[in-house]
Amino acid sequence: MKKDTSSTIKRAERFQVILIGEGILVGGIGGLVIVLYRMSLEYAGQWLNMILEFCKQSPVRIAVWFVILLAMACLVGKLLKYEPMISGSGIPQLEGEMIGKLDQKWWRVLPAKFFGGFLCLLGGLALGREGPSIQLGAMVGKGVSKGLDRGKTEEKFLLTCGASAGLAAAFHAPLAGVMFSLEEVHKNFSVSVLLSVMTASLTADFMASTVMGVDSVFQFEIVQGLPQEYYWMILILGIVLGILGAFYNWFTLKVQSLYNHAKFLNTTTKLMIPFVCAGILGFTVPELLGSGHALIEYLTNEDVMLKTVIFILIGRFIFSAISFGSGAPGGIFFPLLVLGGFIGGTFATVGVQYFGLDAMYINNFVLLAMAGYFAAIVRAPLTGIILIFEMTGSLSHMLSLSIVSIVAYIVATLLRSKPIYESLLERILERQGEKVTADHGQKVLTNFVVQQGSRLDEALVSEIEWPNNCLLVAIQRGSDEIIPKGRTKLQIGDVIVTMTDERDVAVVHDRMEVLCRENL
Repeated sequence: MKKDTSSTIKRAERFQVILIGEGILVGGIGGLVIVLYRMSLEYAGQWLNMILEFCKQSPVRIAVWFVILLAMACLVGKLLKYEPMISGSGIPQLEGEMIGKLDQKWWRVLPAKFFGGFLCLLGGLALGREGPSIQLGAMVGKGVSKGLDRGKTEEKFLLTCGASAGLAAAFHAPLAGVMFSLEEVHKNFSVSVLLSVMTASLTADFMASTVMGVDSVFQFEIVQGLPQEYYWMILILGIVLGILGAFYNWFTLKVQSLYNHAKFLNTTTKLMIPFVCAGILGFTVPELLGSGHALIEYLTNEDVMLKTVIFILIGRFIFSAISFGSGAPGGIFFPLLVLGGFIGGTFATVGVQYFGLDAMYINNFVLLAMAGYFAAIVRAPLTGIILIFEMTGSLSHMLSLSIVSIVAYIVATLLRSKPIYESLLERILERQGEKVTADHGQKVLTNFVVQQGSRLDEALVSEIEWPNNCLLVAIQRGSDEIIPKGRTKLQIGDVIVTMTDERDVAVVHDRMEVLCRENL
């Protein structure tokens, strides 16, 4: 397929129709891959429990299990050396690719991430499936793009479709998949990307529901909504979550730095640390192993003592950081939701014991804290709100979820805590010298939205110093498409469509983001 300027623009005119069909294809294949990934991780969790029960019967068996754990660490280390892009959750790598600063080899990432994630969960590391699912889905989108010989512009849409399909299939949360892909990955809400992403997300969720069932991820009862007389506690909880969210980001990056700065550690020996820790915890506190799904069920369905809640919270917090900081293939998405739930459980239990809160509302605060903690760490509040009500099947808490998420978001922002995936991407780019590894030949169309307070608001096109090697193709204003001229006046909400060579995408993206977002 031709990928010159005229063919790129001509094909973009039919994107809405083309991308719906391609979204179904990506969602179907991506949904299948994520279903297989989820099934493999469920087996990994079951096998781990069986292994631990078997090994407890003999010190020799325990010693053999530690040897197997070290062997698994070596195997994961070889996978990381084979494809470094599978390290961590994979979401920062995807965001780096979307802005043209990274170029993942989809045919290497897919099997390496799949098998690496399986080994890490079999070993008991405190990692989640959701970040890897998003990366796997995105790589399916890239594979479809390469297979159909699509251009880079279309490939970015298909990457977004795949990311949405991955989250939808992982969580049974199609709306959250759409919102996360638009809010965090694509960072644009154009009609073309919205329709294709929704199509991919719904297709993947249908496949996952057909195979895995339609039950929500969390099964716990909330008797009734939180009365307004307790809303002052929501504000305090939001502040606490904002502070702890900022601390989580700092601590996670700090542990990662300690691993990277330890000269006596290589890729494999870094991984041995969490695998050995998992072995020790497996025979002492096995509840701390794995993604932590059972912990939320335990917290919300049992009468748990405050000391126990605090112990599990601290233990999970430290072990999650040790697991993720090592560079093991696995995410922090679900583990941070578990931590948020336990922060909410701790907060509510204190309220019950010391401030007269009715114990029936503990689960309400568990729910609220998951959304607020996610908003403080990831800085994607809309995704957090939608994700929580889809995962729990409860639609009656939108006001309280919105309040706690907004407060946590504001507090974390005031503390100058950067979104975790943005910080992790910066680390990756620093290690690579921020080299753009993409090919140089194709033309790429990119959309940017003029936001409130930007220097572009009410400015003429001729008055702006546009990035070098960048062509203004069109200005989308509502349903109208305007051909930009020197006397065209820009407005808030305008979508500026630019074209640039692939080699210049990263530089143009950064410059346009400043123009569209920078305050006067």
